[in-house]
Formats: sequence, C-alpha cells, structure tokens
Amino acid sequence: MASPMKDKDFDLVSTLYHALQGADLSRQYSSDAGSDQEAKEFFDNVSRQYTDIAEQAKSLLKQKL
Repeated sequence: MASPMKDKDFDLVSTLYHALQGADLSRQYSSDAGSDQEAKEFFDNVSRQYTDIAEQAKSLLKQKL
C-alpha cells in the first residue's frame, strides 16, 4: 500500500525535526560550555544555523502541504 505522504514531504518533515533537535542540542552545548566563550559562541552560531534551516523547512512545508 502506498504511503499518503510523498517522499519529499516526509523529507521536509524529517529535516525540520532534525534541525529543531540540533538547535536544541546546540543550545544545551552552549550552556555546557560555561566560561569558555569561544565554545559558547560556536554553539550559539550552530544553533542559529539549525534554527534558520528549520524555518526554511517549515516555510516550504506550508507551501507544499
């Protein structure tokens, strides 16, 4: 039986999920960095990038579904 969700739609949902998960983990890693400002800034930047990817995936999903 064929799935009602197309592969590309599933892939967008999966990418959104994993990007949000990455953003959340990166925020935790930033917190874990404590007083290491360089590591903290790195993880904050990673979190922002994941958030941007999630926003793009969310926008595409709204258009496609």
